[in-house]
Amino acid sequence: MTGARLLRGAIGAAGFLIAGELVIRFVISDDLDFPAPSTILYEAVGLLGDAEFLTGVGTTLTNWAFGLLIAIAVAVPAGVLLGALTPVERAIRPVLEFMRPIPSVAIIPLAILLIPVDELMKVSVIVYASIWPILINTLYGMRDVDPLAKESLRSFGFGGLAVLTRVSLPSAAPFVATGIRIAAGIALVLAVSAELLAGGVAGIGVYVTMAGSGNRTDLIMAATFWAGIIGVLANLLLMAGERRLFHWHRMRTGANES
Repeated sequence: MTGARLLRGAIGAAGFLIAGELVIRFVISDDLDFPAPSTILYEAVGLLGDAEFLTGVGTTLTNWAFGLLIAIAVAVPAGVLLGALTPVERAIRPVLEFMRPIPSVAIIPLAILLIPVDELMKVSVIVYASIWPILINTLYGMRDVDPLAKESLRSFGFGGLAVLTRVSLPSAAPFVATGIRIAAGIALVLAVSAELLAGGVAGIGVYVTMAGSGNRTDLIMAATFWAGIIGVLANLLLMAGERRLFHWHRMRTGANES
């Protein structure tokens, strides 16, 4: 099933590229100064030998990883705490509902003003954006725990900590993993966006800005192409990890749906 799905995806992507090539070259070539997909792919391959671009990729991924790890370290315990203590969650819920919808990109100018250290500012923005999906999914995972399983463990004399570690956390873990996977994509978007708006020494966003200043649309699209590929690969790796670690959850969900 997975192989067939990948094949269908590859066919769809190839069809999209071919259609784009034909449209740009034969329909709107005189009206739009935009590189054809073949040109973008050619430049993208060339970027693999560009030391400046590769350095930028390393900088972006470093900020992305640090920000995501900090968000996990903050959001998972917070979600577990709020999920376990309903009165606390109800008290904090209005604040969460107010802050969560604020577009994370919108806080970048404020972060630039408040945090003078360039890399710290970018990591802080990534952390802010990544916290929400992890926190909310962890909270929902804690709510989804089977109350009968918790009561059964308590009936055997286990305390609250044992119920948390033996029932609540294992049951909520698939939700946490899904939140991390969603946050990983958001974190990459914010990493590149912060570089585009704040600049810096290196980064994919910095490279795109420099290419734009030279009116190199082909390099802009090639660098953007690799940013998309990185996002796709990160999502696929995290999905594979979810399937391997939580196959039991998928089986249970499928059984419930049927």
